[in-house]
Amino acid sequence: MVIINRFEEYKSYEGKIIGVSGWHQIDQQQINKFAASTLDFQWIHVDPQRAKDEGPFGSTIAHGYLTLSLIPYLWKQIADVRNVKMEINYGIENFKFGQAVPVDSEVQLQATAKSISNLRGTVKAIIQAKLSIKGQDKPAYTGDVIFLYHFN
Repeated sequence: MVIINRFEEYKSYEGKIIGVSGWHQIDQQQINKFAASTLDFQWIHVDPQRAKDEGPFGSTIAHGYLTLSLIPYLWKQIADVRNVKMEINYGIENFKFGQAVPVDSEVQLQATAKSISNLRGTVKAIIQAKLSIKGQDKPAYTGDVIFLYHFN
C-alpha cells in the first residue's frame, strides 16, 4: 500500500502505476444484494439456472455497476491518502466494459495516476482504473475515476 501525505507526494506518482489491490471474489450473494439495492433484477444476474441454460456465459454475471461500485473498496487497498479534511468521489470518465464478470470470479484493481493537479488548494486526482479478472487477459473495464482532496 502507498501512503500519500500531501500534494507533492501524490504528484510524484503522476504517469505511474500507483499499485494493485488484492483479489476480491464476487459471489452470488453479493450480486443478489446489489440487485436488491438497485432494483435491477435482470435474470442474467439473479437467476443461476436460467443464466446457465439460456445465457451466453454459462452462469450469472455481476452487474457492470456492481464492479464499478467496488472501486472505493479496492482503491483503499492501494493508497492511503492521509492528512485530508475531505475526500470526494468527483466523477468517472471514459469507462468501457471489456467483458462480463461471471459469478465467483476474482477481480483486482490496478490504479495509475493519469493527472494530479492543485486547483487553488483542492487536489484533483485523475486515476486510470483497470479491473482485471483472474485468469483472463482482457480486463472487465478501464476508465478514469476522479477524486478531489482537501489536504490539511
